[in-house]
Amino acid sequence: METPLIPPPAALTHDGPPEHEPPPGGSAGWSPWLAPAALVGGIVLAAVGGLLVDIPALALGVDVTASHLPPGLSIADTAVQDAAFVIVAVFLAQLGGRKVSAALFGLRPTPLRRAVGLILLTVVAFLVFSLIWGAVFDVKEEKLLETLGANESTLLLVLSAALTCVIAPIGEEFLFRGFIFTALRNWRGVWTAAVITGALFGLVHVGSAPALDLVPLAGLGFGLCLLYRATGSLYPCIAAHALNNSLAFGSLENWSWWQIPVLMVASLLVLALIALALTRAGVTSREPAHAG
Repeated sequence: METPLIPPPAALTHDGPPEHEPPPGGSAGWSPWLAPAALVGGIVLAAVGGLLVDIPALALGVDVTASHLPPGLSIADTAVQDAAFVIVAVFLAQLGGRKVSAALFGLRPTPLRRAVGLILLTVVAFLVFSLIWGAVFDVKEEKLLETLGANESTLLLVLSAALTCVIAPIGEEFLFRGFIFTALRNWRGVWTAAVITGALFGLVHVGSAPALDLVPLAGLGFGLCLLYRATGSLYPCIAAHALNNSLAFGSLENWSWWQIPVLMVASLLVLALIALALTRAGVTSREPAHAG
C-alpha cells in the first residue's frame, strides 16, 4: 500500500545558519553494492523473523498457510518485516568499522515551510499519476486490508492503521531512501539512484499490491528520493509516505470525507511523538539538514 512524520517542530526547524554537516547521499561513503545487499538482506531477515513468529503459532495448532494466515499473525509478520529493514540497513552501514549516526540516514531537522510544500507537491504528483494510470489500465483493488483483518474488529482496524500509516513509512523510508538511495548516489548520482531505488521500491510490494499498481509505486519511490535530496532529511519522506498510506487506507475502507483527514493527522502526530522521543533520547540528530 501507498503497498507514501511530520516531526515535531524541533525536528523540522532551526534557528541560525546551518551547521557544516555533509548532505545525505555521498557523505556516508557506503559502497553501491550495499544497496542490493540491503534489499536482499532485508527480505531474508523478514522471512526468518516471520518464521520465528509463525512457528510458535503452528505449534499451537494455528493454520499458518498463506491462504489461512490469521490477521493477527499477518500484522505481526509485516511489522517484523519493517523492523528487519531497519536492522539490516544499520548492520550494513557499520561494515568495515564505520561510525554510524542517525543523521547519515537522514534523521535530522529541516526547515518546516519548505518541507511542507515539497511534501504536498510529492503527494499530489503521485495521486495525479495514479489517477491517470488507473484511468488507462483496469487496476484491481488490493486485498491487503482484508489480509490484515481490518474489517474484522476494532482492535485489528487500529493495529492495521498503525502498521500501514506509521510503522511501514518508518521502516520502508529508512531502508529505501535512508540507505539504498544513499548508497546508490555514490555510484551514478542522484537521478540514476532515484530510478533504481524507485523500481526496487515498487518490486518489494509484489504480493501486497496488484501488479499494475507496481508502476505507480515505483513512481512514488522515485519522487520520495527527490524529496529526500531536496530537503536533506528523511522526515519529509516519512510524512509523505504516511499521508499517502492514510489516504489509501481510508479509501479501501470506504471511509467518509472527514475520517481520512483524521487518520492523516493522527498518523502524523504519532510519528511526531516518536521523532520527538528519539531526539530527546539523543538517538536522532538535532543538527539541521543540508539539501542536496
